[in-house]
Amino acid sequence: MTVYTSAGSTLRVTASAPATFDESGYNTLFTSSPLPSLVGEIEDYGEFGREYNLVTFNPVDTRGTKKLKGSFNEGSIALTVGLDTDDAGQILMKTASDSDDDYYFMVTTQNGDRYFFAAKVMMFKNVVAGVDDITRANITLEITTNDAGVGIVESLAA
Repeated sequence: MTVYTSAGSTLRVTASAPATFDESGYNTLFTSSPLPSLVGEIEDYGEFGREYNLVTFNPVDTRGTKKLKGSFNEGSIALTVGLDTDDAGQILMKTASDSDDDYYFMVTTQNGDRYFFAAKVMMFKNVVAGVDDITRANITLEITTNDAGVGIVESLAA
């Protein structure tokens, strides 16, 4: 196994849903013409992935805490971008922030791994900071799970 940097990673977004919420459906969506919008000038992708809630039970007779997995949450992604008001991907993300609908995303890493997911764009805030700073936007994506329990779909490079 080889580790790699995040350099060269990309994010694409579309308002169109895949035909199926699996690797095949997402691959078709993100390779069909016209290609979904590329989001430019991303400085930091943050983190994402499923996290379970801890459920505990304390039986009196043994006094030991039993720990189980409860519900899960696919998490959120806090993106930081250099604000580009002409970037098609950023424009679509800003539009999505005013919508209650899911939008569909593909993160591609340097080695070709792909992560597909549906998310709601919960925040798109402009950041105008100091004289030596780039004007940025902070964007929050809340990854959703469909009724079949599908959230993030991985397509790992061979």
